[in-house]
Amino acid sequence: MNGLVNRSLQLFVEQTFGKVVWHEVTRQAGIGFSDFEGMMRYEDTFMLRLLDAMELVLDRRRAELMEDLGTFIVSHHSFERVRRLLRFGGVDFVDFLHSLDDLDERVRLAVPHLDLPKIELHATGDGQFMLHCDARVPGYGHLMIGVLRAMADDYGALVMLEQVSQTAKVEIISVRLVEQEFAVGRNFELGACP
Repeated sequence: MNGLVNRSLQLFVEQTFGKVVWHEVTRQAGIGFSDFEGMMRYEDTFMLRLLDAMELVLDRRRAELMEDLGTFIVSHHSFERVRRLLRFGGVDFVDFLHSLDDLDERVRLAVPHLDLPKIELHATGDGQFMLHCDARVPGYGHLMIGVLRAMADDYGALVMLEQVSQTAKVEIISVRLVEQEFAVGRNFELGACP
């Protein structure tokens, strides 16, 4: 698993709960160290062990942690490049939603070794969508709920999000666009660099 994923978990816990908590998470996970490098490759099991340890140490359900992580990745200043990559998906929230089908390919252009779970958007009409998330990473659908919530805020859209189904293979998220221009979104300029 690419180090960016483990590094993201580290930054999320350190920035939200503190470094002492992160050290306890890595101790519980039995990793043997606590600092991850974004461009290094680590054992595939590390991520799942870290997530299990986060649930235990923080006494929170995986779904809550993953949703908070998704929001963190989009909204925290440390991940401004992620936000920019996502904003390239379209001029409004609906355009962004339709760009999610090729998100894994766009990410791979920037980070060739990062293999994101596949997601597919299905429009069901009248501002309603179903987002099918590959469930090989348990809780990935909840991470996407956090990402979608933060991106809706970024675009100024009002949306209702809910996980409606979960199997061993897919997590399905219901997305209902209540209002496309509910609030003023965050500023975004195509040519601006962070």
